Amino acid sequence: MPKMKTHKGTKKRFRLTAKGKAKHRKAGTSHLQTRMSQKRKRDLRGTGTLATCVEKSIQAALGKHSN
Repeated sequence: MPKMKTHKGTKKRFRLTAKGKAKHRKAGTSHLQTRMSQKRKRDLRGTGTLATCVEKSIQAALGKHSN
């Protein structure tokens, strides 16, 4: 039986916290921000967490590489 491979796209986009929640970068922060209000840009700062229903699939896709 072959080993379980890490999903590389998931590894680049998500990171697990100590309790197993998945952190991610918020969408729309790379460019074209001149049209955004200051409040919108401020709200997009930092990282967000995913819903609990998706955590299991993210953990399985990451395998043992959570950081």
